[in-house]
Amino acid sequence: MFFISKHWRCQKLVYGLLILEFPFTVANLALFGIASPNLYRTKLWQEGGDLGLNSAPLTIVYAYANYKPVKIPLVWSQFQTNFNLIIGVLSMFILLCKVTMYITHVFYPLVSLIVHGILVALWAISVHAQTAPDTIDPARSNHGPPWYITKSCSIASSKTLEGYCQQAKSAFAVTVVMLALFSFHVILAIWSMIPTKEQKAARASKIMAEKEKEMSPSSDITTEQHWQQQWELQQFPRSPYLPYAELPVDTPGTTGGMKSPMTPRTLAFNNLAGGSDLPLREHRFQPFPA
Repeated sequence: MFFISKHWRCQKLVYGLLILEFPFTVANLALFGIASPNLYRTKLWQEGGDLGLNSAPLTIVYAYANYKPVKIPLVWSQFQTNFNLIIGVLSMFILLCKVTMYITHVFYPLVSLIVHGILVALWAISVHAQTAPDTIDPARSNHGPPWYITKSCSIASSKTLEGYCQQAKSAFAVTVVMLALFSFHVILAIWSMIPTKEQKAARASKIMAEKEKEMSPSSDITTEQHWQQQWELQQFPRSPYLPYAELPVDTPGTTGGMKSPMTPRTLAFNNLAGGSDLPLREHRFQPFPA
């Protein structure tokens, strides 16, 4: 019988992935935080246009002037910068939650599969946005990634633009690493969800034990409770005319037949309350003669 395992195959590997994820998450958050809202995106766009590697920002202006409006390429859009910053903050928050849940043993492989599956989709969109083509200018059409990824940053016209190129290249590299890490998390979660032979055998034994427990109603009664019940049943007075388990209505120590059976504790309290079985209860002491 197939079931989903709640235990990780290699816990040390999970710890290693969480530790490795932290510095890249911080680096990603820092790089895209610096780039926001538009530190170098438009400048790199203009530099690529000057080098003839992609369109230029003025292409949008000329298109609107000629009543041919076009959309800004995704790679140069504000959406790309904002999206990368948002998923960077989200990844940091999820990392803190993951570490807490894993320490408290509630971060199951199924939860990891769902969380990291969503993160893989988000970071895949980020990689696509950073490598989207720029085809709005037929004379300088670029169907591949932008020039700062495919070319060396040394072709920039100034040291400042060269530094911006290196920052953009580093941000893309960190994005690829984050996508690889989360993809590895997904693979590890799927692998851990597949039960091993030992887990299948343990589950089968547990199911069999539960079935045996359901078939024996008295299994919940301990041995001590069983002997206590047997000893109390032996205290009922026998009647030659009635079965062992039946008592007459006026049996001492009962009220209404079997509703209040005689037990050793009841007998002791009845004797203390004025019964005649206690010795010296009715003895009258005479005074000494004068």
